[in-house]
Amino acid sequence: MIGYLVYLAILILVPLWAQGKVKSTYKKYSKVMNSNMVTGAQVARKILDDNGLYDVRIEETRGVLSDHYDPRKKVVRLSSDNYHGYSAAAAAIAAHEVGHAIQDAESYAFLRFRHSLVPIAGLGDKMSFVFIIAGFLLNQMGLVLVGVIFMSFAVLFQLVTLPVEFDASNRAMTQLVSSGIIRNNEERQTKKVLNAAALTYVAAALVALAELIRFAAMFFLSSDD
Repeated sequence: MIGYLVYLAILILVPLWAQGKVKSTYKKYSKVMNSNMVTGAQVARKILDDNGLYDVRIEETRGVLSDHYDPRKKVVRLSSDNYHGYSAAAAAIAAHEVGHAIQDAESYAFLRFRHSLVPIAGLGDKMSFVFIIAGFLLNQMGLVLVGVIFMSFAVLFQLVTLPVEFDASNRAMTQLVSSGIIRNNEERQTKKVLNAAALTYVAAALVALAELIRFAAMFFLSSDD
């Protein structure tokens, strides 16, 4: 019973807490202007140019916190508030996304590994539950095992994402400080934004891992019957 309650807490409460933390931190520091009064787009362009990534474009994208780096098209996409905003949050998020562009340019091992997992992880995310549910309904443990294996690749993708995201944040801090975009009194604010954003990936990994452990345990218990 206790184990099931812990499972539910990880599945429901942890993601809600992480999302709430991200939103509240972003809201707070989106109202704090960076001392150099540069927009997120300007921050991204400066860091890209400082690293010789002149071919990487910066585009505005719709949505809130929809910022991301597209390695296929070599584009850093920033949500409107961060693209045009002068806030500490905009600078931090823009620098983080550029961190991914730098990873890509340097062929960062974990990023390459994550890219290689995309096809099978996507398949696992879509098909794992189909095999697991069908296996239990038809009492075919082989199908359940296939589903668990598919799910394990999706979980591996989530786990590999963690070092990728933490490394991008570390690169962001280094670039923001070395370029003079932020000053000493702003480092703490920037770290809070980056750490809050990282919580969503930690929460996603915990949820995925909890799901895998649950179904793997169900498989082994059913196989013993």
